[in-house]
Formats: sequence, structure tokens, C-alpha cells
Amino acid sequence: MIYFKSLCVCGILALCGCAAGVSSSPGPEPQPSFNVLVVTSKAKDHLKMIAAATPMLKMMATDNNFNVDISNDDTVINDSNLAHYQVFVQLQEAPFDMTTDEQAALQRFIEQGHGWVGIHAAGLTGRQFLNPGMTYWTWFETFLGGVIYSPHPRYQQGTLVIEDHHHPVTKNLPDKMVISDEWYEFNESPRPRVHVLAHADESTYTQNKPMGDHPMIWINENYRRMVYIAIGHDQSLCVNRDFQVLVRDAILWANTR
Repeated sequence: MIYFKSLCVCGILALCGCAAGVSSSPGPEPQPSFNVLVVTSKAKDHLKMIAAATPMLKMMATDNNFNVDISNDDTVINDSNLAHYQVFVQLQEAPFDMTTDEQAALQRFIEQGHGWVGIHAAGLTGRQFLNPGMTYWTWFETFLGGVIYSPHPRYQQGTLVIEDHHHPVTKNLPDKMVISDEWYEFNESPRPRVHVLAHADESTYTQNKPMGDHPMIWINENYRRMVYIAIGHDQSLCVNRDFQVLVRDAILWANTR
């Protein structure tokens, strides 16, 4: 088991110390403003990305004054432990990698109004992922926008188009991001049921089965603070400034009340 814990406190300058003639002796350090639990996958395809995302998230926490715990142990998804957090980040963790009890605990956490950020494999909905004896988590499919994951095309470069520059999650992104990814596909567009923040430009890469309207980042406004980010397969994105900004702003927004 890998379990990372980081109490990340943003360093500050002595406010107005010299200019106001006030003593610059250090005061008490500020307390973290909120707590984030990141649960990651054990799937081999995603281990390199998760390894690269770990220092990115720790630095993000330090720079933005929040506390981050990172674990690949699904047993941390329980009511007692989740009570310590305001935001849950599902980093490559597929919904059916969790037990039924863990799914129920996360569902309660979200329905209580806490924040959720899902990245890439967090969107693997569909009965094809059920383990023997498992019950299908219909709630999560609805939560994600009522879509079912389809086989993705090959890993390749394409263009992500930002649609909403007013939303806090995407307001600091450029109009377009040229990245390499798996460009997840779904059985249909979730657009009628969600608010889309960004979509894939299908003219810039080869699809497995063209969707036409192909959202890649969206929020479900039936839930207080939910955002799904379908990009994020490769570790190279963790050093991409725009991806860093996207994840940072998603986490900060997911905490807002």
C-alpha cells in the first residue's frame, strides 16, 4: 500500500511589516483552509501518471493553503474518514474499483454537498466493469451525466477547446489546449444533462467512434460541487502548466460554498 500524507501550509511574507513600521517577527503560521482526499488507482496503465501527479498535488496544496492526503487504499473511503475532508479527488480510480460499501460512503459524501473532482479513469461507467457479484452503481452513471464509457481511440495528439471562460474551473485556461491523450468516448454526449466546460475537437485526431459533440470537461449542476475531467492519461500532463491550472482551479472550486 502506498499512502502519502502532506500537511501543506502556504508560506507567507510578514504582511506590511517594514512598510508600516511593525515588527517583522514571525507570527503563527496560517492553518490549512480545507482538506482534500485523493484516492488513486492501482491499475498499471495509470501508475506513471499517478506518480507524476503526486508531487504536483503536494506543491499545489502548499501554494494554495490546503491539506492533501493521497492514498491508493480504497478502505479510506468510509464515513468516518471522509468526515475529515471537504473535497474528494478520484484520480484514475474507476468507480467499480470500489466496494459497494465504499461507493455508498462516497455517494453520501457527495450528496451532503462536498466537492468531487474526477480525473480520467474516474469516468469508466458501464456494466462491462462490474466484478462478479457486484451491483451496478446506477447513481454514479447518473451523477456523471447519464453516459456510458466506450472504448477509447489510440493515444494521440489532439485539441481541447475551452467553451466556458467564465466558470471558475476553466476561466484561467487558453482558448485551446493541444495535448496528447486517449480522448475518452461515451455512448452519447452528456450535454443535455450537464454544463459543458470544454470539448474535444474531433477534427484534430482519429476517433474510435466519432461522437460529434464530444464534451471532455463538465459539471453536473444537480450536485453542489462536481467536475469531471476526462483528459489526464499521461504523466506528461502533470508538467503542463495549463493542466496544472485546470486541476488546481477544479479543487479550489470544489471546496467553495
